[in-house]
Order: sequence, then C-alpha cells, then structure tokens
Amino acid sequence: ITDNLPRPTWSVMIPTYNCAGYLGETLSSVLDQAPRGADEMQIEVVDDGSTDDPEAVVRAIAGDRVVFHRQPQNVGHILNFATCLSRARGRYVHLLHGDDRVEPGFYAAMQKGFESSPEIGAAFCRHRYIDGDGRELSVPDAEQPRAGPLTGGVERLAEEQRIMTPSITVRRDVYEELGGFDPRLVCSEDWEMWVRIAARCPVWYEPKVLAGYRMHENSNTGRHYRFAQELGYTR
Repeated sequence: ITDNLPRPTWSVMIPTYNCAGYLGETLSSVLDQAPRGADEMQIEVVDDGSTDDPEAVVRAIAGDRVVFHRQPQNVGHILNFATCLSRARGRYVHLLHGDDRVEPGFYAAMQKGFESSPEIGAAFCRHRYIDGDGRELSVPDAEQPRAGPLTGGVERLAEEQRIMTPSITVRRDVYEELGGFDPRLVCSEDWEMWVRIAARCPVWYEPKVLAGYRMHENSNTGRHYRFAQELGYTR
C-alpha cells in the first residue's frame, strides 16, 4: 500500500469490470455520506479493462471528486483488488464492488468501531442481498444483538462465509501486515481474507443493515455459480 503520502481517514476503492449500469448507484451511495474533500475520504474507481465506459459514469456522477484509474489490460478481479489496495492511502480501507452499495450511516458506524479500540482490525455490518434492480432479496440474521467486537470472531468466520465484501472495512496497517487476497483462490479469496484478519485481531460488528450486496448474472457470485452448473456441480 502506497507510502509517504497524505493520509485521509478513508479510502473507498471501487473495483469495476463491465458494471457501468450499476456504478452510478454505487457512487451516489458513497458520495451521499462522503466528506467533500479528498483529504478526508479518497474515492477511486479502479477499472479492469471494461468495455462499457465506466469513466463516463464517474464524470457524470462525481466530476473530478472521484479518481478514475484504468488497468492497461484486463488482469482479473483478484489482481484488480491488489491494485486497489496498492493505491489506497487512507487509515481505513473500504473495497466496494462497482455494482454494490452502502446505506446512510455506513462510514460513521464503521469509524465508531475502529475508534472504540486501537486493537480493532476490521469492522463490518449486517448486509442485505439485492437483485439487479436494487430490490431486497433477503437479510441474514444478526450475528449478535448489539454493536461491538464479534464474539468468537475467528471461529465463527471460519465456519461459514458471513461477510459480503461491501459490508466490511479494514484498517490500513492490517492489510499492510497480512498482504493482499490470495490469487490461488478462485471464488473464496474474500472469505479467506476475513478469516486471516480475524486470526490477527478483533473484528467489530454492527447489526444495522448498512450495505447491499447485489446478486445478478454478471456478478462474481453469479459467474461462479453458472460455471459450477456448467461443470455439472450442484450446491
């Protein structure tokens, strides 16, 4: 992660690949609760060689408030995540897929978690699953009734995937210590990362529903599910 540069409180890093149709909603959900200045919240879209012109969406929605960075060629989502992390300058890093969204109060709630104790390495909230039109599909049960460090964090997170990427934020120096997402993993690189973090430090949980994870046929989850079907695998 970049060194020797000014440190905003937040880095909101938005990886994209052919999801321009959703990107406006994603950006608006961040900008509606973002400080005006990049000295407090860095916001960047990091595009992996899309063909649907995400830069036009960025300029229409955010002008020059949001930085747009394009990969010189398609590198795949895990290496695109690595670019996001290498460009992040903030004390707290939020990796927000370009087709997902956050809801009002997300960043304030996550920051409250980090500021509760210097030991907190990541903070996440309850999320909702949404469809391609933004309609709610389901909401998982709360992990615990009140905000605070997740009880039995590493054991519970290792048991099953409980965290969707838009719902979690990570302290910058934790990513620096642990490194990035494992490129050997095809569709569980996020789960492995959250477990790795929880094994290193306490993780804060907010039971309010403050993030939306979009399920559609071109999302990573949708593509992996279709691929499994084509191979004859079943869930």
